[in-house]
Amino acid sequence: MTDLSNWAPPPFPPANVLEGRYCRLEPLDAARHGADIWAAFADAPEDLWAYLSANRPASRAAYDAFLAETVKRTDIVPLTVVDRHDGKAKGHLHIMEIRPAHGVFEVGAITYSPSLQRTRAATEAIYLVGDYGFSLGYRRYEWKCNNRNEPSKRAALRFGFTYEGLFRQHMVVKGENRDTAWYSIIDSEWPVRKAAFERWLAPDNFDKDGRQKHSLAALRAA
Repeated sequence: MTDLSNWAPPPFPPANVLEGRYCRLEPLDAARHGADIWAAFADAPEDLWAYLSANRPASRAAYDAFLAETVKRTDIVPLTVVDRHDGKAKGHLHIMEIRPAHGVFEVGAITYSPSLQRTRAATEAIYLVGDYGFSLGYRRYEWKCNNRNEPSKRAALRFGFTYEGLFRQHMVVKGENRDTAWYSIIDSEWPVRKAAFERWLAPDNFDKDGRQKHSLAALRAA
């Protein structure tokens, strides 16, 4: 679409609670969520932090300080992923790279504990961020990752993001070069992506052992 005469830049996303069936995204609060997050990551493997911009905090105090500094930033919306099954915070992510003038937002700094990874809540969090951004009037939902991060690249495609290309020597992170793989979902694609997410997340898409009956890709194709 080239004619945007009737489009107006959306507001910067307010830090609202986003309610899902399996998780709830809450504005990050170090005092409220710190203990749960520290406990959730206690047994996490070291490589979980390999492609994040921050190093693994060495102590609860260091993690709380990291979360507190994150909350102070005004260019992002940091959110905690709370598992609705037990009410525990088990991860965090950012709405970031927010450019209201162009209608662009990104989900990034995705930090999922082992107990959150590969769960319905983990997928639902990505859906909730996307649905929130598009509901505000944003036009483009981005996903970016280190090109060496194969799990992240697979996840982007699973969630329905389209690969757009490689930005070579895009960043220096932790003293190393980062070539960045770029992905996006645009507003015209979101209705199909949204319907597939909602169908995948429906309880009847899982058998009695919790295994999916239909994949996200299959549901998008349908």
